[in-house]
Amino acid sequence: MLIRPTPQPTLLPAALIAPLVVLDTNVVLDWLLFDGLEGRAVGAAVGAGQLRWIGTAAMRAELAHVLARGVLDRWQPDLAALWTHWECHCNERPAPTPSSLAARFHCTDADDQMFIDFAVASGPCLLLSRDRAVLKLARRLRAATVEVLTPGAWLARSPPTD
Repeated sequence: MLIRPTPQPTLLPAALIAPLVVLDTNVVLDWLLFDGLEGRAVGAAVGAGQLRWIGTAAMRAELAHVLARGVLDRWQPDLAALWTHWECHCNERPAPTPSSLAARFHCTDADDQMFIDFAVASGPCLLLSRDRAVLKLARRLRAATVEVLTPGAWLARSPPTD
């Protein structure tokens, strides 16, 4: 009887796996509504598979809340297109259960705490934000394998490839 070896799964080198990225609401708006340079670059990286965007239902709800307030109406948001982009590009995951590790990183802006908790629970990832309260935690979050950058700092470090 001939015994065949069990095939081993092919593992991709770590360098070929796109990093996870958590986008705060303002970064999502810059990409999907305002069409800013930094937002376009983030969107291009997500669309090309260079970044893997992850989020939660609560993050989607916050975006919906911001859009519903009416303060962005002058930009005439194409809500159908915006939500289509969310569906196509955001890998929605369950919100994390509270952990002692996440509790160490208290954000002074309660609305942004969910981004920090989710990034910490998601393991090594990038958190793109312009919020000062989030950015103040950048040095401490590195210990939890979360790199916090503004979209501009990320773009300066990772210029788009043409």
